[in-house]
Amino acid sequence: MKSGDSTTIEVAEPSSSSKGKATVLVAPKATGWKKGVAIIDFVLRLGAIVAALSAAATMGTSDESLPFFTQFFQFEASYDDMPTFQFFLIAMALVSGYLVLSIPFSIVAIVRPHASGLKLFLLIMDTVALTLATSAAAAAAAIVYLAHNGNSSSNWLAICNQFTDFCQKVSGAVVSAFVCVVVFIFLILLSALALRKH
Repeated sequence: MKSGDSTTIEVAEPSSSSKGKATVLVAPKATGWKKGVAIIDFVLRLGAIVAALSAAATMGTSDESLPFFTQFFQFEASYDDMPTFQFFLIAMALVSGYLVLSIPFSIVAIVRPHASGLKLFLLIMDTVALTLATSAAAAAAAIVYLAHNGNSSSNWLAICNQFTDFCQKVSGAVVSAFVCVVVFIFLILLSALALRKH
């Protein structure tokens, strides 16, 4: 039965002499809001893809060398100097890949708004991706904070006074990652709402 079609229920007539059946038409459930939620889910996924890819690409291209040293001896800052930034790049690349692969499922959810199994699958996978994105963004944010402000207790020097371009890129990557995290929160809330009202 397609969504939007009337449901037909056959009810036995109460008369004992007649064994015929009466047909009762039940009004179809309103599916417009479910399709609307699915469309919003699709748009949010596109936004999350942009944010996650921006975070990964910006971090992957963050590299700066100070210009006032010889070509044999230079101070250089790059994301691959720090394992936290490497983890950030890998995590956001995985999240981006998942989001791209989830687009066809989101489209199917628009066509079939009552597919609760599909919504449950996306809810579980979104939760896993949210956890990965949050851990990567939080870890990178801690390193970015130290790069900007340093820590005198642990003799961590602030490097952003010298490596301004590097710091701007990694800071932008962290902001993009947190935007992706916020979008994931809305995606999970939408999926939970759709399952609750199913």
